[in-house]
Amino acid sequence: MKANKMLLAAACSLFAVAATAQDNRWGATPEEREQNALHANYLKEELANKNYNAAAGYYQALVKACPAASLSIYQRGAILYRTKIARAKSLAEKEMMVDSLMSVYDTRLKYFADHPKQGAAYTLDVKARDVLNFKKNDRAAIREAFRAAIEAGGLQTNPETVVVYFSNLCDDYQNTDEVMPEEVIAEYDRLTPYVANDPEFKAQFDTAFGLSGAASCENLEKLFRAKLAAAPDDEALLSQAVSLMSRAKCDSDYYFELAEKYYAVKPSPDTAIYLAQAFKNKGDYEKASKYLNASLATEEDPAERQKLLSQIAIVELVANNISAAAAAAKQAIELNPEDGLPVFVLAQCYGISASHCADQFSRQAACWVAYDTMGKAVALLKDDAEYLDTAKQAQASFRSRFPSMEDCHMLDLKPGDSYRIDCGLAAGLTTTVRYR
Repeated sequence: MKANKMLLAAACSLFAVAATAQDNRWGATPEEREQNALHANYLKEELANKNYNAAAGYYQALVKACPAASLSIYQRGAILYRTKIARAKSLAEKEMMVDSLMSVYDTRLKYFADHPKQGAAYTLDVKARDVLNFKKNDRAAIREAFRAAIEAGGLQTNPETVVVYFSNLCDDYQNTDEVMPEEVIAEYDRLTPYVANDPEFKAQFDTAFGLSGAASCENLEKLFRAKLAAAPDDEALLSQAVSLMSRAKCDSDYYFELAEKYYAVKPSPDTAIYLAQAFKNKGDYEKASKYLNASLATEEDPAERQKLLSQIAIVELVANNISAAAAAAKQAIELNPEDGLPVFVLAQCYGISASHCADQFSRQAACWVAYDTMGKAVALLKDDAEYLDTAKQAQASFRSRFPSMEDCHMLDLKPGDSYRIDCGLAAGLTTTVRYR
């Protein structure tokens, strides 16, 4: 059986040689064509048998005699020289084999750039990756190889190739003097469309840019000032500027001017929330409230409305707009009684507004409601590290402001008696008497 298989393989090889010998690309005469076809078959066999020096001889002979004969010559040539690179005994030998591998790609491009499936774009992409693998220290060559691959592939370039190139460009900006920040920013701008439709690679692309350090607020402002001066109403450009500057945590007046302009061009709940958070961080609570309320006006989902109302309550509380904070908190609690944040805000509102009561006892009595409400908040915020400690401290503060036993006795009030609050935001609520 084994002998039959060997005979069949030999017969197939002879048939292939005979067929190839009829193709003029393999030589000018029948004898040349037959010899070159045999050399192509020997190249394949020597590679399979791991006789790499012999295979190299056949490869060189084929490139010299019939370079346009078959793409397979160069496919096998690349396999051959990658293997010889891995087996090199010295740095000099390795560098020589790397040069030979690059020559394989260059010659292949000369004769097969128009191949329908593995033409220039494909070949330059594979070459770029081998330049990165085997010429790690030649940073300029790496950048040049990937730029050539991307230029050939256009928007059809593999997004992974774009990310590999851009990540290396960012590395070179950080670690060498060969790349300036303007180049990184310009390449980010140019190549964004190449990865726009692939969320995974877009995220990697954006992360590389963000970590590069090139995307400083100063650099970004310089870039977008020039671009937006030429196209002030370009929605895509405004979006990119706001996105990049927000990622860089910019807080200049120019940045906020752009962010508000973008919202005016393309209002959306997401942008409104983003602006609200930005202005909140800046301490501009009036504008933060403005954009949160703008988002609330268009939001129909009860869960999302509840989150927005909670944020509005916080912003209004910090801005000392106690009535507005309490109103937003009450609406949020109606939508989700299990959310401790608006309960926390409402308790604070009750406590703060107590100071506006006319007499001391009324101010102190209002703290009963503030204390009870904050107790509910503490229970609901048990897993919220950001607010829990503050809520506990506030509750203790409210308790310290309860009326004294003497004050209660003067009004003939005993512990456990019902008491109706008559001032502040808690006015009309009924609570129970407790001593300080």
